[in-house]
Amino acid sequence: MKKTYHLCLSAGDEIMFRDLEDYHRGFNCFALALYKTGSTGLVETFMSTHTHQLIQTEDPDGFMYNFRNPYSKYFNYKYCRKGRLGEKRHFTLEAVGYHHIVAAASYVLRNALHHGVVPIPYAYPHCSANAIFRKEMGKFLIEKQLPQKLFSKYIGRRAEYPDTYRMSESGVFLRESVLDIPQVENIFVSPRSYNYYMSRKSSEEWEAEQNKDGNGMPPINLKSIEAGIRIHEQDKMLAFENGKNDYRAISDIELCTELNNLVRNRFNKPSIYCLTEKEQIMIANELHRSFRLSKSQICRCLAMKR
Repeated sequence: MKKTYHLCLSAGDEIMFRDLEDYHRGFNCFALALYKTGSTGLVETFMSTHTHQLIQTEDPDGFMYNFRNPYSKYFNYKYCRKGRLGEKRHFTLEAVGYHHIVAAASYVLRNALHHGVVPIPYAYPHCSANAIFRKEMGKFLIEKQLPQKLFSKYIGRRAEYPDTYRMSESGVFLRESVLDIPQVENIFVSPRSYNYYMSRKSSEEWEAEQNKDGNGMPPINLKSIEAGIRIHEQDKMLAFENGKNDYRAISDIELCTELNNLVRNRFNKPSIYCLTEKEQIMIANELHRSFRLSKSQICRCLAMKR
């Protein structure tokens, strides 16, 4: 029998998704893992250093293996990297009961907001926030799609997927064809209610509502959903929830994309993982002088040891 799980895979202080191609491949690996394990995807968010996924499955460990293993192979090959990508053990939290599941889905969809990347969840492209109540929310953009014979360029020739999966011209499966959007919309009831949860502030009242489920489990909140993620402290995340951040700052994906180009063009090397320590320090000093970026962001985007 399938159960509902929130799964989180973190790379700690290392970047897991360095450019747009990585984000697309990450979601494609997620979609293929759902099909391979007979699991159902509800909502997800891909951040630069970690992922949050709410799925229904009989085998959460098997699903995570089938997601992370092919993505790790892709990442290591692309960036000439070796070793395990991400923490040794992923985080698993079972969601039981209506209010529990609503809270878990809401926090997953609002993850980019809590990390100070965007002021509202809908502004973040690497999650399923804009796939829910799409027409009712006025999101009428129709993406051009690839014929199935071209899918292999973005997922490999041996990948197995259902005929219902569709892919955009940019090489990523359409979330509407992969996730059980009707079930998610039933969970949130209406577009108005969904919009409310996307802007609802974290509170003890929200936690108290989950006790109505009578599942004997602690409520899902920002602390539990972010277990194992070390980028920001909870107080800072709550400040981000209130929109207190400079959203003009350079994001990880913007910085990593620039670094990828810099390493190839200036040093004639395939990736940051091929830089010497001296070259890393030189680039880090340049970034600090030119953009006043934080040491933590520079280190994680350059894969430097602190």
